Amino acid sequence: MVALDIHERIPALGSKIAKHTMKEQISDKIAYLICSGFLRVGDELPSERELAKALGVSRETVRGAIQSLAGRGMLEVSQGARTRVVRSDGFALYEAVTTLSELKNYSPQTVYEARMTVESAVVRNAAGHMTKETLQHLDRLLAVQATLFDDPSAFQISDREFHEVIYRSCDNPLLAKFVSDLYAYALDVRRHAISRPGAIRKSYEDHLKAYEAFASGDAEAAVTAMSSHLVTVYTTSQEFGKNRNG
Repeated sequence: MVALDIHERIPALGSKIAKHTMKEQISDKIAYLICSGFLRVGDELPSERELAKALGVSRETVRGAIQSLAGRGMLEVSQGARTRVVRSDGFALYEAVTTLSELKNYSPQTVYEARMTVESAVVRNAAGHMTKETLQHLDRLLAVQATLFDDPSAFQISDREFHEVIYRSCDNPLLAKFVSDLYAYALDVRRHAISRPGAIRKSYEDHLKAYEAFASGDAEAAVTAMSSHLVTVYTTSQEFGKNRNG
């Protein structure tokens, strides 16, 4: 299984980051979603079982990560109820959030064009370095996503993993980190757009096409599939933004 190390995606390129336990990695993963705006104060997290499936880890790992965040006051765990987000400030990964804030100084079109350019290069590179283990990881994520058509929060978590498993296959870590930050841009809009009827199924189908291209070793088909997916994501997010502001 490919490690879910969020620290490798933080744009503190010159710093040396120590390796963390899987529990810490998942804790950072959830906290990052909170600080990026995807999960907000008052939102409920998917169940431990659903999170474990979406992230490809054990329920014990998820439970430990949740308890860690609860101890820091970010989550509230109640017996017989889903865990809720109760705090979004004071998180140590403020560097990543600052980067996202800086990206919002640019227009959505500018960020979209940058992501399209960088992601195409990353996907083409990743296709040439895709291992059997990575393909198996993507396949497992797809199997989970096929069960999440009615659960936008869990699907978005798995969606992020799907993209970043691909990004981490690129042998240029700077490009991989940059496109990861571009992905995180406008999650506050995407979290609502993904809830529209048919949006999750369409994303899943796009993922499946990309996986099939990677599995067959066709780099250009993979780039085409991921680019088409990005066009859909951008279009639906823009449509939601217009409807929300109209």
